Amino acid sequence: MKEELDASASLAGTVQELARAVVSALGGGDDRTRVLDSVTSGPDDPVLLAAARVLGADVLAPRLLLGQDRPPEESELVAAAARAFPPAASFSSLWNHWGMRAAVARARGTEAPAPPVDGAAALSWVATEPWQELTRRLAPAAALAGPEPSPLAAAVAGRTEDLARGFVRAVRRRDWLQAAGAGRWLALAPEVPASLGLDPGLEFTAHLGGADARVLLHCRAAALLRAGAVR
Repeated sequence: MKEELDASASLAGTVQELARAVVSALGGGDDRTRVLDSVTSGPDDPVLLAAARVLGADVLAPRLLLGQDRPPEESELVAAAARAFPPAASFSSLWNHWGMRAAVARARGTEAPAPPVDGAAALSWVATEPWQELTRRLAPAAALAGPEPSPLAAAVAGRTEDLARGFVRAVRRRDWLQAAGAGRWLALAPEVPASLGLDPGLEFTAHLGGADARVLLHCRAAALLRAGAVR
């Protein structure tokens, strides 16, 4: 039991280290900022590999969101994590795994893999789920809310109002990670109502939820998307 707790704590700590390194690279806009230099685990550490699987495509966010010329070791880490941890059958696992492979393909200039669903019918639930469940399911897949086109992002574009309700609910419940994930999807959404106050809402979420670096990462990514900084 102690070994399991130690392993869990080690993974959680490495996820935070890796997320903070990505946030730093996003904030600095410096192509020379090497994400892996800020992580204490070595490149062959299985814990770092597992942490990369947790963050998914967001390990490559500086390349995806800012167009930075990144060290190849970063895309190699994501590719290795995708190989080491095949997706489970759940929605978020399947899409996050696809997002990792699509991000690696973009980094390497190769053809993107096919999405993990076949046709619009497989995503019909996006249009019909109650807003609370929609937000709950989409927030863990927020790494997909980025410049990489996908049937998922296209389907989500029709639920702006419901995602806005989910974002407000998550903030009120102080569920900062869900709020940050929902806010990131909203950053891609068309016709976000000004009355929502998304930009100050994201700043508020980052301020109060910033102890979790994943919250900061989603909020920073959302701000870049909102500012049109993605290249």
